[in-house]
Amino acid sequence: MQPNPSRFEAVVGDQTVIFESGHLAGQAGGALTIRVGDTLVLAAATMSAQARPGIDFLPLMVDYEERMYAGGRIPGSFFRREGRPTEQAILTSRLTDRSLRPLFAKELRNDIQVVLYSLSQDNDNPIDVLAVNVAAAALMISDIPWGGPVAAVRVGRIDGQFVINPSFEEIERSEINLLLSGDRDAVFMVEAGATEVPEAVMLEALQVGQQALIPLIEVQERMAAEIGKAKREDVVMVGLDDSLAGAVKERVWEPLNQLFDQQLSKADQYKAEQEMADAVIAEFAPEDEELAADVKKGFDKALKEVVRSRIVHQSKRPDGRGPADVRHIWSQVNISPQAHGSGLFTRGETQVLSLVTLGTPREAQELDNLTPVDSKRYIHHYNFPPFSTGEVRFMRGASRREVGHGALAEKALVPVIPDEADFPYTLRVVSEVLSSNGSTSMASVCGSTLALMDTGVPIKAPIAGVAMGLIKEGDHHVVLTDIQGLEDHLGDMDFKVAGSAEGITALQMDIKIKGITPQIMAQALEQAHHARLHILGKMMETISKPNDTLKPHTPRITIVKIPVDKIGAIIGPGGKMIRAIQDETNTRIDVEDDGSVFVAATDEESERAALERIELLTETPKIGYIYTGKVVRTADFGAFVEILPNTDGMVHISQLDSEHVRSVEDVVKVGDEVTVMVINIDPQGKIRLSRQAVLEGWTAEEAIAKDTRNQKGRSGGGRRGGRGNYRRDRQNRS
Repeated sequence: MQPNPSRFEAVVGDQTVIFESGHLAGQAGGALTIRVGDTLVLAAATMSAQARPGIDFLPLMVDYEERMYAGGRIPGSFFRREGRPTEQAILTSRLTDRSLRPLFAKELRNDIQVVLYSLSQDNDNPIDVLAVNVAAAALMISDIPWGGPVAAVRVGRIDGQFVINPSFEEIERSEINLLLSGDRDAVFMVEAGATEVPEAVMLEALQVGQQALIPLIEVQERMAAEIGKAKREDVVMVGLDDSLAGAVKERVWEPLNQLFDQQLSKADQYKAEQEMADAVIAEFAPEDEELAADVKKGFDKALKEVVRSRIVHQSKRPDGRGPADVRHIWSQVNISPQAHGSGLFTRGETQVLSLVTLGTPREAQELDNLTPVDSKRYIHHYNFPPFSTGEVRFMRGASRREVGHGALAEKALVPVIPDEADFPYTLRVVSEVLSSNGSTSMASVCGSTLALMDTGVPIKAPIAGVAMGLIKEGDHHVVLTDIQGLEDHLGDMDFKVAGSAEGITALQMDIKIKGITPQIMAQALEQAHHARLHILGKMMETISKPNDTLKPHTPRITIVKIPVDKIGAIIGPGGKMIRAIQDETNTRIDVEDDGSVFVAATDEESERAALERIELLTETPKIGYIYTGKVVRTADFGAFVEILPNTDGMVHISQLDSEHVRSVEDVVKVGDEVTVMVINIDPQGKIRLSRQAVLEGWTAEEAIAKDTRNQKGRSGGGRRGGRGNYRRDRQNRS
């Protein structure tokens, strides 16, 4: 029997969000679809029967599978099959994971997987915000223990008005693109891009978004009550014996405090902690491996409590800074002699080197995904090698984290990249993390700003970024500026804020507790604003504005406009002509469909040579202009001269010389170069030329007038003129 799906609706902004369950993926722990307009997403949440042995983390996997059929498209790969996930798919998976993860018990050890499929994608409604909501709903109705609900909305701001879940077209016009998840009381996750928006406006957008979540929270609660499964009780929760944890804490509390009073470097601190942990394990569990593992957990728990207690009750951070202090900063530009620009940014023990490459518009990245955006000209890549943390591991390509951090830095800088009309380049920035102790993504933003200015990119404003943290114990909390690695690991929030002196360009927030209140967020934004101004001041000491000129080895791009019907002349059959020009002039040439031609060259001579070739290929003959060309064919009545590539005209025998000419071959032969003037172009495009006009120094007006009289003479006296010409031609033939 065909199932009858359960249907639930919620109105969010001016949209109706439809959930349906009971008709798809019946063997998953919980499955349903979400639909807005013609965008449809399926989520299936499942948990393994047994726990994974020997792990000390929550094994949660969130995978968004982007299917091209959802948009009526065939994948662009050689195999015509979806392969590695696109950047957009990775970012959607990360958004969903970051919204769900804080609500799972940290002690859970059963494998949990949430799989999302795009089944349909219209050109109006983005999938990412729907993915978070349908994943949360799948967990709510599943048998998986979870502390939801959680919901997500996107907030835009157009002409001063907030818009909930804007369409793709509205996102393009919006000064804010904010995606947040949370519940009635608090926000769990934030991801935002903006065009230098003030902190007060961003905070208002967060509050508007949180209110818009409520209908989605309510519908999830209804679904759980009406069709939800009973939560499983056979799950494995790995806890720690309180008495053992208490004994270990008593043993290490004072030594750990003394250790942190020394304010060691990251490497020395880690080494000292390991030595202390080894000593405690040898003392509590000299020959029992299982007990030793519990002792190590007890040590880690005590370490966390010491760090948090010192911050909350004594305002003592691990490196001795106050809550709002920024680490020591130094920076440098022009590190790489051959890169088009480079910037090194160092903050404490975090160091990032960003390098810029400029390319032609044709080198913009082509995107094969389900969004209407099919290319981008600003590309930001972020690399996090193992040596940056003093570790050794395999390097197998960009991780999800690296893709996410690169996308965040890109989002922070896109608002200040000059328009293509003003700076016709494709820009790629690569941020190499050389040393890491917290906030490498924001150091990438700073290093990239320095690199762009070193390149000579006329950015609209310099951008800096800082990561904010939080320690919350009961009713007490401390917001930390510029968190280092230990504070990120043991804290409750990682809130990254990037922007200019005028306002915010990017936000990203992840939390480890159930929600952050608007009051805490307001404090974090205020501290981040002061820190950003301080960091920008330090950066300006290194380079205060973009360089006035590009480096000598950087390609210069010149734009020329040609008639659209001349594009074929430049490209040539099979691209033969454009390749020849590039090879012979050592340039790179891109031709757009609107007739814009971009010529990239590293020296003036090459640029000039390429422009001359393009001008020659696209020039249109003009009456009165003098050209030097080759004779390509002769006839009894005249010679045909190619005055421009693929364009020839006819010099009548009467116009070949100042004297009477008996035979065309007496004056010119095929292959000869001759200089001629264009004296007429008829409505069919046929060109009449005159060599006599050049020899006798006629002005353009004289040549045109004489040609007009000749034409009237040939047709006006009629038959006499005609017979005379005929006789002359007959005499020439004889």
